[in-house]
Amino acid sequence: MSIRFTAKARRGMVALTVAAGLAVGVAGCGGGGSGDKKPQASASASKDDGSKPSAQEGQSDSPLAELKGSDGLLLQITSAQRDSGGFVTVNGNLKNDGAKDLVVPSALSGNETEIIRNGRSLGGATLIDPQGKKRYYVLRDTDGRPLTTTGFSTLKPGENVAVFMQFPAPPANVSEMDFQLPTFPAAGLKISG
Repeated sequence: MSIRFTAKARRGMVALTVAAGLAVGVAGCGGGGSGDKKPQASASASKDDGSKPSAQEGQSDSPLAELKGSDGLLLQITSAQRDSGGFVTVNGNLKNDGAKDLVVPSALSGNETEIIRNGRSLGGATLIDPQGKKRYYVLRDTDGRPLTTTGFSTLKPGENVAVFMQFPAPPANVSEMDFQLPTFPAAGLKISG
């Protein structure tokens, strides 16, 4: 056999393998039949347009902490749950408790360039382990976006927005931490789970 024939055959096999792989990939991704249900949209913090507030799971009727910020801004923390994935999710409600429209302060996003570049968020929040003397910052996805509620700027009087923030989990023996968010006083939280 000539080298030219062998190279041609090899290119043909590579092309056939790539085409077969693409066909299998398209077939695996196709939704197809009318009996298939579309998957529900997941709440992902990595969307470009920001996450939309939704009902929070595991919230109690009485908040764990209630923090009053400037101009009538109120943050009620309803849960702080340790998850098996190695993180802590803090859920709450951000409310305009004042009588006029309120622009949510940009300071809540913190001062890190990477977070500020991704728009308004609660990326400035931290959890502090006072015994271990460690500070835990809001987690980020692979594109640098904070794993927290984003995309809000103005709240009308009485408007309430469900919010969340995810942090790395402290050691298993740590159950009480301090929560800090710029422009709000600090608050002690009991971590459940």
